Amino acid sequence: MAIQSTLKALADPIRREILNLLKSGRMSAGDIAEHFEVTGASISRHLSVLKDADLIRDSREGKFIFYDINTSVLEDIMLWITDLKGAENNENQ
Repeated sequence: MAIQSTLKALADPIRREILNLLKSGRMSAGDIAEHFEVTGASISRHLSVLKDADLIRDSREGKFIFYDINTSVLEDIMLWITDLKGAENNENQ
């Protein structure tokens, strides 16, 4: 798991909102872009960062690319954070 790239991707509020949008199901880049007041190129870059961090997956259907969330990476991060929290709690006891 590349924690650094995951945390970097999650640091941006637009990328976090994209993940929130994808919770309800897959969407095209155009559908995602409609929710933001930034350029399509900017949304494309955000999608690229999320994809590089393996937080989203894409699939092509004809001339459209659809994106969906990859929750397994988020689950790995949550386990890592829980483990850190557990280690901290054990030290304080």
